[in-house]
Amino acid sequence: MKHLISTRDLSRAEAIGLLDTTADMVEVRGRDVKKLPTLRGKTVANVFFEDSTRTRLSFEAAALALSADVSTLTAQGSSVSKGESLKDTLQTLEAMGADYIVLRHSHSGVAATVATSGWTDAHVINAGDGTHEHPTQALLDAFTMRSRLSGATARGAGLDGANVVIVGDIAHSRVARSNVWLLNTLGASVTLAAPKTLLPKDVTEWGVSTSLTLDEALDGDPDVVMTLRIQKERMSSGYFPSESEYSRFWGMTSDRSARLKDTAIVMHPGPMNRGLEIAGDVADSARSTVTEQVRNGVAARMAVLYTLTGVQS
Repeated sequence: MKHLISTRDLSRAEAIGLLDTTADMVEVRGRDVKKLPTLRGKTVANVFFEDSTRTRLSFEAAALALSADVSTLTAQGSSVSKGESLKDTLQTLEAMGADYIVLRHSHSGVAATVATSGWTDAHVINAGDGTHEHPTQALLDAFTMRSRLSGATARGAGLDGANVVIVGDIAHSRVARSNVWLLNTLGASVTLAAPKTLLPKDVTEWGVSTSLTLDEALDGDPDVVMTLRIQKERMSSGYFPSESEYSRFWGMTSDRSARLKDTAIVMHPGPMNRGLEIAGDVADSARSTVTEQVRNGVAARMAVLYTLTGVQS
């Protein structure tokens, strides 16, 4: 692997390898000495043209845990805000010796463009591009699922037979897309629950089932329910009648949580709108993996950086 742009590019063996390496990194982070020397002398440039505190801090922590030097560039306050092009920005980072570029951008396809442009020889990692993909989020989600559903014996395993429901704004969600492609590769079955206005037009080509209410999706006895954040602009753009209507048909309420089997888990990539996509008591319950997802995010991003070095674990 030279770059990580899309979970769709990963073979099953590569995906499981990344999950297994994530497990190794979890062990590293549990030690008294929490660093590996893998990236000593290397520079990881976090280039964030779109805000995301969780993802940016997670990549910074991952790079530092592998002994890399870290530079972080945001559009605000940089030369980009003065009109510098993306190409010029990346070539500047190349000249400064960036070995890895972690790129987040509001336009879909930018990460793939950078990886194939010839503007840089660095490894490119997609940290979220428009409504396209967010592959490291999907990796940490899949690792969290595997850990909760199969435990420590899961090394070498996929998610074969797991029944996963993803509910919310599927149409605009890069998290949903990356999760669907990765879960399909790992052998899980996926059901997408959303109002028609928030389902992609090409969803019939995704290899998933769809439901127009969360209750209907829960009838399938899922192992995992992943709720997605509803962005504020969707609330006032006619995608659904009202916030109360959304919560009524698609919110992960206490009553819906009580319908799940004892071993089922509830996930959310964050940040959460408590009381809209997910009830506060559900987010704080033993079913919830929200905090674990954040914790596993550092390990998953360590695994990606480690794997891109070509070092065999």
